[in-house]
Amino acid sequence: MSALRVLFVGGTGKISSACAQLAVEQGIDLTVLNRGTTASRPLPQGVRSLTADVRDEDSVRAALDGQEFDAVADFIAFTPDQVETDIKLFRDRVGQYLFISSASAYAKPVTSLPIRESTPLRNPYWQYSRDKIACEDRLVAEYRGSGFPITIVRPSHTYDRTSMVTTGGWTDVDRMRRGVPVVVHGDGTSLWALTHHVDFARAFVPMLGNPQAIGEAVHITTEQSLTWDQIYTILGRAAGAEPDLVHVSSEQIARVVPEWGPNLLGDKAHCVVFDNTKARELAPGWVATIPWTQGAREVIEWFDADPARQKVDPQVDAYFDQLVAAAR
Repeated sequence: MSALRVLFVGGTGKISSACAQLAVEQGIDLTVLNRGTTASRPLPQGVRSLTADVRDEDSVRAALDGQEFDAVADFIAFTPDQVETDIKLFRDRVGQYLFISSASAYAKPVTSLPIRESTPLRNPYWQYSRDKIACEDRLVAEYRGSGFPITIVRPSHTYDRTSMVTTGGWTDVDRMRRGVPVVVHGDGTSLWALTHHVDFARAFVPMLGNPQAIGEAVHITTEQSLTWDQIYTILGRAAGAEPDLVHVSSEQIARVVPEWGPNLLGDKAHCVVFDNTKARELAPGWVATIPWTQGAREVIEWFDADPARQKVDPQVDAYFDQLVAAAR
């Protein structure tokens, strides 16, 4: 039996890098199409690499050169026009097209928990999420109209060792280590889900070439729900510090730093608890197993391994000082 032939558009991102590694380990014939690799997430051995400007349809068409695939997964499509290009490029050359959407598309505030795939999609705060919803709408219409074989996958907050999951990034860790107060949005008690990219990959790869996934939308997330106070505290302890947490409303943070508003008000300010029954149906036996205590250690170890990665943003630091002073 010949190996499954799969194309990843993207392949060196937080999510796609783990999926690429696992796909190769499981014997999938994987091709990756992107502009080039990154030093922090190199492609695994055995992957065939195609270089093209993914935003240039002619460039991609030339790179593909008439090839066909059992499955194509686009990890870097964010807007309806990009999905439209994918439909034209892959309409007659794939057995399955997987679109990476976002769990931030679920209606906020969430009216009931846990979140299931049937939870309505609506996000009036964040354009990123509205664009993902529009992409889903276009793909569903194409599936119903022409039978284009779609699978929609919704990650929640997925991270790898290079990721800083808190609002201030490394600046937060620097403040923790200096003993300076750290700002946490809201009252710190809202629940959040942080999914390790390896856990995501273990559910995603079995969906490649899976006929039961055609026409379906499914989220892949951890079922470990932590409060934001716990998330910051675990990160601080991994960094060798006991953080002094100061709570500031998301609305106040958005007033002081408007560019943070959409992500906070449209996603992180709300409790999220996910039901992953559907993911387990499509990837039998799967369960997320990597806790944030382990993930936080991986993150800190990666940043500590090279001081050049430890970028403190003076403007962000000043914003936090301003917010702390007003709160206290």
